[in-house]
Amino acid sequence: MVAGVGLVAVAFGTARLMAPHRPVPAKLTTYECGIDPVGDGWSQSQVRYYIYGFLFVIFDVESVFLFPWARVFASLGWAAVVEMAIFLAILGAGLLYAWRKGVLKWA
Repeated sequence: MVAGVGLVAVAFGTARLMAPHRPVPAKLTTYECGIDPVGDGWSQSQVRYYIYGFLFVIFDVESVFLFPWARVFASLGWAAVVEMAIFLAILGAGLLYAWRKGVLKWA
């Protein structure tokens, strides 16, 4: 643990000492795809995009549980089938709720 912390401290210290540090206003401006920035760097995003990303993560995690379960499906028995059906029903209800609220409309 001490060696790991020491290695990180030495790496950061060496980078701090050796890196050139000449801040000029041109280097401190926001860079966006070769276009000069216009206005300030703050912009407001709609909550819809965050919810869309959150829904993607939820259903991505579902696949993490579903694929291993399908791999050993034959040896699990009917109790596991019922539990997975309940799990998928809950996720389906969540997807239906998001769809009814209009969250899945991108624009």
